Amino acid sequence: MLFDSHCHAWQYWPYTPTVPDFESRGTVEQLLHEMAVHEVDKSLIVCAEIDHNPDNNAYVAEAVSNHRDKLSFVVDVDSSWKSTYHQPGAADRLRATLDRLQPNGITHYLKPETTDGDWLTSDEGLAFFSELHGRSLIASIACSPKNLSGIRNLAGHLPKLPILMHHMAHPQVLNPAELAEVLLTAQHENVFVKVSGFYYVTSLAKWDYPLVDVQPTVHALYNHFGAQRMCWGTDYPVVRGFHTYRHAIEIVRTHCKFISSADMDWIMGKTLYTLIER
Repeated sequence: MLFDSHCHAWQYWPYTPTVPDFESRGTVEQLLHEMAVHEVDKSLIVCAEIDHNPDNNAYVAEAVSNHRDKLSFVVDVDSSWKSTYHQPGAADRLRATLDRLQPNGITHYLKPETTDGDWLTSDEGLAFFSELHGRSLIASIACSPKNLSGIRNLAGHLPKLPILMHHMAHPQVLNPAELAEVLLTAQHENVFVKVSGFYYVTSLAKWDYPLVDVQPTVHALYNHFGAQRMCWGTDYPVVRGFHTYRHAIEIVRTHCKFISSADMDWIMGKTLYTLIER
């Protein structure tokens, strides 16, 4: 099984430079096409209500309702670009969104330059994440190494809440202390890591596939988290700025040769399937 843990879908392309196919490049239809061509069984869409897409949660929810055999999703709630970011009433906003859209969890983008740890385990933060915990939903978190002390505290407070960190938690290859922070977080068994976005952490040119300097990072994650807490992801359609969809699959499946065949099955799909279906 191939179950992509990290992709997006937007009605309108959100990034610069602008593109001529502004209204189609990031759509669900494009994602489903790539999945079909490359025999990907299912994808978890990470909503992001950015730029021209303030209603991305609703757009993705409707798409998922039409393709439940192929798509799951986590909704964007109070991420760092929103005026509601870490403002009072977070749990109420979360509750209303979950009741309305019935997702598999939420995504929450932290400001990477700050720790944000005080909020995560404040009364407001714990009320917010306890709502997910009570519904057996996933917290898909965009974080940096600076955020990880807070992530660890949250994981300790809510040990049955699955916390799924985006893009290996962004440890830069040239900064071993950042990887050490990620590996320290592996002590919490409810923290999972997405093996995705190699170009966010490499010291090479981002297009220099297969970004071999990231393989030691993945190897270290494998040794500390284990395959059953690692999830492969494409970062589609963002990946198109650097690599193809096929590259996003094979950068793990073909090039991370230190991963056993049985463990590769977990990383490429079984881990996320188990989380979604638990």
